[in-house]
Amino acid sequence: MMKRIWVAMIVVLGYSCGSDDSSDYVPVNPYTNISATFGSAVNPDNLYNYANQTIPNYITKDNSGGNPITDKGATLGRVLFYDKDLSSNNTISCSSCHQQANAFSDTQVASTGVNGTTGRHSMRLINTRFANETRFFWNERAVNLETQTTMPIKDHGEMGFSGTNGDADFSALLTKLSAIGYYKELFQWVYGSEEITEAKIQLALAQFVRSIQSFDSKYDIGRAQVANDAQPFPNFTNQENQGKNLFLAPPVFDGNGNRTSGGLGCAGCHAAPEFDINPNSGNNGIIGVLNGTGIDVGNTRAPSLRDLVKLDGTTNGPMMHTGVITTLQAAVGHYGTINIAPGNTNLDAKLRPNGFGQQLHLTAPEVNAVIAFLRTLSGTNVYTDPKWSNPFPN
Repeated sequence: MMKRIWVAMIVVLGYSCGSDDSSDYVPVNPYTNISATFGSAVNPDNLYNYANQTIPNYITKDNSGGNPITDKGATLGRVLFYDKDLSSNNTISCSSCHQQANAFSDTQVASTGVNGTTGRHSMRLINTRFANETRFFWNERAVNLETQTTMPIKDHGEMGFSGTNGDADFSALLTKLSAIGYYKELFQWVYGSEEITEAKIQLALAQFVRSIQSFDSKYDIGRAQVANDAQPFPNFTNQENQGKNLFLAPPVFDGNGNRTSGGLGCAGCHAAPEFDINPNSGNNGIIGVLNGTGIDVGNTRAPSLRDLVKLDGTTNGPMMHTGVITTLQAAVGHYGTINIAPGNTNLDAKLRPNGFGQQLHLTAPEVNAVIAFLRTLSGTNVYTDPKWSNPFPN
């Protein structure tokens, strides 16, 4: 009886059966498949810092809710984000439409999916954690980021596990992922169980997306040196400070919607220092559609204005849900003259003072100053940091 117990102990401890020589010890590696697939890109014993990144003290918003970022969870989310196995034909991942090199957006107006193209331009994923607005997609159809993460997977055109139009349903994806060795190890490591569920996928993907942050811009350097945004930033040029003032100050209108004084009022929808969208915003006057005919007045969500462009001024892809805006000059110009289109019942009230579409009567120096300020909102690290990069070998 004692012999059987001793043999069992030897097996549990990882020794070679039939020998009591400690030199025969064979360590058990619970991450064999992770190591074989990702090499040093994903090392469970040496994780990237996702949970405790530096956040400026003037950033006060945090919509993580009941799903705080953990190093383990975000690591799993990173793998899921870049894995083409999450699409029905193994050709599309979340990163196909949200590319790190472009502030996690796409340079194409409509992104390519497994059965066509997306219905709207792919939104940039910068500082999604730091916003009052917790709903997602341009039309806010997802109640939170967790819900949003699996909706593209279940879309027929995008990733193809819709359960319609001949697609397999989401349960088929769960079965598919459950047969992959590195997911067995990753889910066991993160959740204490190999079982893969939609809720676990949502939690991990949301943690990874919320971890993507950008606070190394010229704006952030200046903001750290003053008490509030209204003060001149010592590292800004006169033009950049002028643009900041125009961005922050509300306009003063006459009875016909013409600006007579004041700024441009951009902060009314994109408040500093997060520069995300106000949850109570209506649409911004762009109501076109990418596919088909008609109008689309339900788009009221927008990404943060951070990293609209790269540091050199190169755009991170077209802007707005239709991708119709391709330069900062065009973006500022759009708000300069708002025409209320027939059928647009959802235009933001701030863009129709006294019932008229706003006429800001922008001057060239004002446009150039606001553009100069918007460019100060771009950082550098978010484009190259390996913790947000593709962990799969090329």
